[in-house]
Amino acid sequence: MAGKENTMAKSDYYEILGVSRDAEEREIKKAYKRLAMKFHPDRNPGNAKAEARFKEIKEAYEVLTDQKKRAAYDQYSHAAFEHDSMGASGFGDIFGDVFGDIFGGGRRQRSGRGADVRYNVELSLEEAVRGVTREIRIPTLDECDVCHGSGARTGISAVNCPTCHGQGQVQMRQGFFAVQQTCPTCQGQGKVIKEPCIKCHGHGRLEKSKTLSVKIPAGVGTGDRIRLTGEGEAGEHGATAGDLYVQVKVRKHPIFERDENNLSCEVPINFAMAALGGEIEVPTLDGRVKLKVPAETQTGKLFRMRGKGVQSVRGGSQGDLLCRVVVETPVKLNELQRKLLRELEASFGGPNGNQNSPRSKSFFDGVKKFFDDLTS
Repeated sequence: MAGKENTMAKSDYYEILGVSRDAEEREIKKAYKRLAMKFHPDRNPGNAKAEARFKEIKEAYEVLTDQKKRAAYDQYSHAAFEHDSMGASGFGDIFGDVFGDIFGGGRRQRSGRGADVRYNVELSLEEAVRGVTREIRIPTLDECDVCHGSGARTGISAVNCPTCHGQGQVQMRQGFFAVQQTCPTCQGQGKVIKEPCIKCHGHGRLEKSKTLSVKIPAGVGTGDRIRLTGEGEAGEHGATAGDLYVQVKVRKHPIFERDENNLSCEVPINFAMAALGGEIEVPTLDGRVKLKVPAETQTGKLFRMRGKGVQSVRGGSQGDLLCRVVVETPVKLNELQRKLLRELEASFGGPNGNQNSPRSKSFFDGVKKFFDDLTS
């Protein structure tokens, strides 16, 4: 029963921080900063009431900024944490989280994870659409094969740093605050190596090049990245390796342009084909296919060929191929061809033939009206 009486005696977390029960996280953080600045023990040395108040504020902040804990508290109040160890951490942890950006503080950092590495790979459109396996050679930092990443001579272990006593950080006072800073002796590792490895000179890593086989899936496009976990630089002193990101760039294609999952191309036809219609062959990534061109086709007409585009790497239906027709004016005419074209032009009734060139007639009628309006 004593435990329950203690729980019942606790103040409401929302009242402690002076916020409403539907307050957003940024309001809670703002309230916490204001109260923490006022009641922090470093600002109230020897004041037991201020220290107790700060603990209460800190506990309320930890609960109300954690979605799961806040939901449990809203439903069961303090009973949700009767067996929890809330508030067991020191002042520095949560205070460092909130004010670290102001004072340069931060949590202690042990051995650093290896850096991520980026490798740029250039593909043809065909390779990007169908997928390809590429062998790549990358320079990187790899774990030393003598000390296996420890940085110490074989049979010798690193020892606790004499400056920070293995903490990785030292405490410095700035006014009424105690600020945590990275230890200058061990650079935050907490350990120092008195006898470094003869091969890597204490770094635990060596510069190497390695060859990897990378499977690039079908449907990738420019800007896509493929992640290879753990294939980046080795971590410091045996820490986790970084990742390798293969960045894709697709070369410009001489025929096709890609727009997401669709491909497009221009298909030139002569004006006889455009006028009379017929059948032509058009290219696709899978080979040539037949395309029927109806009579009286105009430049710019789009023909859609379903399923002849790209299957996206992210799934979904396959794209289409869009063929844009361009009517080509003939060049290098011989005398016979010129004669036939003049006869054809005459049969149209001249350059402004009404029936055979409706768009031309509409255009020139509009031009005539424009100039008539200017002179009237």
